[in-house]
Amino acid sequence: MNEKKSKEPGMGVMIQMQAPRGLSRDHQTGKGTALLAIITLVASLFITAAAPASATATVTVDLIVREAAPASDTTENLVERLGGVVGDQLPIIGGFNATVPLSVVDTLTSDPSVSAATPNAGLALSASGWTDATGVDPNPSTYEGSVNRVSDSILQAGDYWSEGYTGSSIDVALIDSGVVPVNGLTWPGKVINGPDLSFESQSEDFRYLDTFGHGTHMAGIIAGHDDGASIDDGQAFLGVAPDARIVSVKVAGHDGATDVSQVIAAIDWVVQHRNDDGMNIRVLNLSFGTDSYQPYVFDPLAHAVEQAWKAGIVVVVAAGNDSNDAPLRNPATNPFVIAVGASNSGNTRPNIKSVMDFSNCGTTHRHVDVVAPGESIASLAAPGSSAHDENPQSFVGDRYMLGSGTSQSAAFVSGAAALILDKSPEATPDQVKSLLMQEASSLKKVSSTCAGAGLPNLEHVNHLVDKRGLPNTTQGELPSNGLGSLELARGSDHIELDGVLLEGEQDIFGQPWDAQTWAEASAAGTSWSGGDWNGTSWSGTSWSGTSWSGTSWSGTSWSGTSWSGTSWSGLSWSDKSWSGLSWSGLSWSGTSWSGTSWSGRSWSGVRWD
Repeated sequence: MNEKKSKEPGMGVMIQMQAPRGLSRDHQTGKGTALLAIITLVASLFITAAAPASATATVTVDLIVREAAPASDTTENLVERLGGVVGDQLPIIGGFNATVPLSVVDTLTSDPSVSAATPNAGLALSASGWTDATGVDPNPSTYEGSVNRVSDSILQAGDYWSEGYTGSSIDVALIDSGVVPVNGLTWPGKVINGPDLSFESQSEDFRYLDTFGHGTHMAGIIAGHDDGASIDDGQAFLGVAPDARIVSVKVAGHDGATDVSQVIAAIDWVVQHRNDDGMNIRVLNLSFGTDSYQPYVFDPLAHAVEQAWKAGIVVVVAAGNDSNDAPLRNPATNPFVIAVGASNSGNTRPNIKSVMDFSNCGTTHRHVDVVAPGESIASLAAPGSSAHDENPQSFVGDRYMLGSGTSQSAAFVSGAAALILDKSPEATPDQVKSLLMQEASSLKKVSSTCAGAGLPNLEHVNHLVDKRGLPNTTQGELPSNGLGSLELARGSDHIELDGVLLEGEQDIFGQPWDAQTWAEASAAGTSWSGGDWNGTSWSGTSWSGTSWSGTSWSGTSWSGTSWSGTSWSGLSWSDKSWSGLSWSGLSWSGTSWSGTSWSGRSWSGVRWD
């Protein structure tokens, strides 16, 4: 599965100018009218937030334009006549990038040479990058960007650890690229596999495993704990909540590509299964984001995380890595959740003085809530993953890699939330958010838009709870309804295979998306029925025979395409070495937890083995 890459979006208004497939603008249900209202609202919000009162600047729109006749220059010439700029050609979809004045969009989209125009936005794991580790000491007790030092010296997690609160009663759901069994994540029951909703679920060799390298890095930050190590062992690898459990829900494959529908399905699954078989999912880490400008009150991805929040799960979302000038990525735009930006990684709290240049700040209306270190963080590597194989310069010793981004920052805050809930299990998500912000240290000379409340201080949080108890806090934000567009939530970095693009109001199986039906089911906790979500079975290897928009994968069904052959050029995961590490004689999905084998467990009638 490949993810189409396009140029980085600018600050133009990225809005869907085409009604969803099968939906006219004046549809009798009123949904077309609602979509036009969204477009108008987004444009007005942009102009209000971005243009000074005295400015007469032209508001532009950054679009992906698909041509009715790709071999012709007719559409490119039209864009230029309308005052727009033609960008990169995208031959795989028969189109190109373009930036045009907002005032000419109707003229452009109504021209017969234009097949479709969609916003230049996309979904991505929020990792800024794997950074150079030259000269870095692999000792967790000395390197300033090591997870140990950030957890203990920066976040002050040791105050909870010393009282015996290490996250042992809390499960943290990690919706990401999976996890591999490396030291630090191999305690019995340390990682519980939820469903694999990625395209690699079709391969027995890749199912559940982190072939990208991102999820393992996050899991280490949140809850890593070296096998047999004590909490006071300064030489051992320890995450923020070293005894919390990770519930891994894999949605991304070796290239990090995934679709919004997969992420929404994963969030719904976490909410509905949060207490199954003794689990206690109280925290959800999301290092994903789209640059959709659809308001959170309509957006289905933003609505999904809000349902998790209402169900008692603290949702922590990466702000994004586009730049300080960029708005928050969706679903961090939802004001209920905790949006996390990236600070520098100084080895003591006084040295945390800046926000990283790549960290999205947001706007005066919605900006980051807190920041946490996201600069060259040394966490667990996934041997054989694409990140590991393609970034040898980022290795720290033979166990770690350096990664920078708001993903890493979000993982630190997820671990912090797990510690608070371990000691105060009665705390609501609103109370946890209030504690993290109320007891944060502000960053001097950094605006609150970029730093939010500042850097959380768990020592102060712990003392405040001991002295005064939990705060009496309830957020009064406008609730979302989820009735917006799935395509708007998705953006334009669509997943594709053999030139077939997934777009419009449909999920990865081509199943039509009915926002109202889904929103009602999600709120009621019924969107998953056994292994079915949005009317299709997502379980195991039963994906054969599906298509998008009536067009099969270039005539090849799922069961007829070997993903190990297509995506990995014949490379077999079984050929990969796990750096000599043993799986302790257990298959990863068969690891026992509390006497229960997860390899054969049934989740509401469907087996996820």
